[in-house]
Amino acid sequence: MNALVPLPVLLPLFVTGLKLAIGPRLQRFQRLISLAVLGVVFVLSVTLMIAADRQGPLHVDLGDFPPPLGITLVADRLAGLMLTVSSAVTLLVHLYSLGQGMADRDDQTPFGVFHPAYLILVAGVSCTFLAGDLVNLYVGFEIMLVASFVLLTIGGTATRIRAGSTYVIISLFSSLLFLVGIAMTYAVAGTVNFAQLAGRLQEVPIGVRTLLEAMLLTVFAIKAAVFPLAAWLPDSYPTAPAPVTAVFAGLLTKVGVYSMLRTQTLLFPGHRLGDLLMLAALASMAVGILGAVAQTDLKRVLSFTLISHIGYMVFGIGLAGRDSLSGAIVYVAHHITVQTTLFLVAGLVERRAGSTELTRLGGLAKSAPLLAVLFFVPAMNLAGIPPLSGFIGKVGLMRAGVADGGGWAWLLVASSAATSLLTLYVMAKVWNLAFWRDAPPGFAQEGVVLESAEDDEDTDDDEERPRRGRGRGRAGAGAGARAGSGARRHVPAGAVVPASFLGQSITTTKHLPWPMVVATCAAVTLGLLYTVLGGPLTTFTDHAAAELLARTPYIEAVLGR
Repeated sequence: MNALVPLPVLLPLFVTGLKLAIGPRLQRFQRLISLAVLGVVFVLSVTLMIAADRQGPLHVDLGDFPPPLGITLVADRLAGLMLTVSSAVTLLVHLYSLGQGMADRDDQTPFGVFHPAYLILVAGVSCTFLAGDLVNLYVGFEIMLVASFVLLTIGGTATRIRAGSTYVIISLFSSLLFLVGIAMTYAVAGTVNFAQLAGRLQEVPIGVRTLLEAMLLTVFAIKAAVFPLAAWLPDSYPTAPAPVTAVFAGLLTKVGVYSMLRTQTLLFPGHRLGDLLMLAALASMAVGILGAVAQTDLKRVLSFTLISHIGYMVFGIGLAGRDSLSGAIVYVAHHITVQTTLFLVAGLVERRAGSTELTRLGGLAKSAPLLAVLFFVPAMNLAGIPPLSGFIGKVGLMRAGVADGGGWAWLLVASSAATSLLTLYVMAKVWNLAFWRDAPPGFAQEGVVLESAEDDEDTDDDEERPRRGRGRGRAGAGAGARAGSGARRHVPAGAVVPASFLGQSITTTKHLPWPMVVATCAAVTLGLLYTVLGGPLTTFTDHAAAELLARTPYIEAVLGR
């Protein structure tokens, strides 16, 4: 069973090499092998999760080099659960992206770019969850960074390049800080292997240990978008295509949360910086949800709610008890799925109505009832309406806070309740504006393109558009419209126009592409499945939390003693 541990990392990388060798040819075959490898990764993840629950942590030393020389990959209960949830989500998002690409008639787009980059992203996420040392955790982050920059800027619009540049600058800064932290850790402990560090760091002077802890927490807080290190997120994520935004918002920030869970329990037990974490959790909840209240664009609303709900997970890590860690793990799994689903729904709204600006939307509950249901269920789940999984995770965290009884804990309990109520208000606001009220004048109809490619281009580009338009025939009809000014052009539904996903704009249509709808329905169902399996899920996360706090099973599995 240990031999299966590296496969969630190796298989996507192998298929990426195969797809790059094929290039833009055999597109149908490439779609099939992409879905196939993500399906295999999901099956492997479930297998590793079950095996870790029954047998204890699994590990493999690549090349049979023992720590600290070799690369160690470890799959315990926490890693297995994160792998399972992430692989399920990435599979559904990939299906969604195929539907969007086919609906946009993307035969002329750089197909050889998106899918390899996406698979590399999946490999990076898997590497992060399985990493048994700081260096390979860093490698996983960098793999994700390279792939995410490609995905974030796909299409080459000025807005995306600008947002992607901000994202890369922040990520490079955190990577540099991470490298410094790794170097300092190796200097004082002589290893970067987690199992060995668990023992050796306890012999390091308390001041040095606290400095290392603070540096690593800062790195992971940037990755997780914990306030005040989250200013980059609301401007970076909403500019990307819907499937890219969905996987980024739902999954990549949780990689930072996972890293905090792993290092705080295994390397720095005793939560010396627990009060600082709870202060950050409080600030994230308050600033994030108040920012969401002030927004009028659906994607930005969801981006700010993402920041606020990261605070719940940091709350559980800051308390550092078995019940709080269990609640945090439940909430991570819940939030990966629900936040991804809501961004997928936002993409469907854009496909149906031509915009995610709430002031331009209305009447979708009547004109697209299935779309309304697909939004309503995860929205209520995010708000924590019982008996949905969001309620289960929040109640677990709040019970842990009450049991702790400290001042910070009680303050976070109150903040958690207030944030949940404000989340419900925000979701009700979106529902009323986009779905329940009548459609406003000028509401987009079928075949309307809301152009976004030329928003920031200069006048020289304007002179080039007629020439490009002649080459595309009717497809060029929409090239002059501008999303920033709200101008629209009517073109045939599904026509190819330069702008959004894979270099093309999105045309509105009454009949949403079936792969996009199926993927979104499956994501909604997955979120509901956490409710149906709430008992087994909380039992599993309770065992995972106990294993994290015990540390011994992990150390013995890696070091063999």
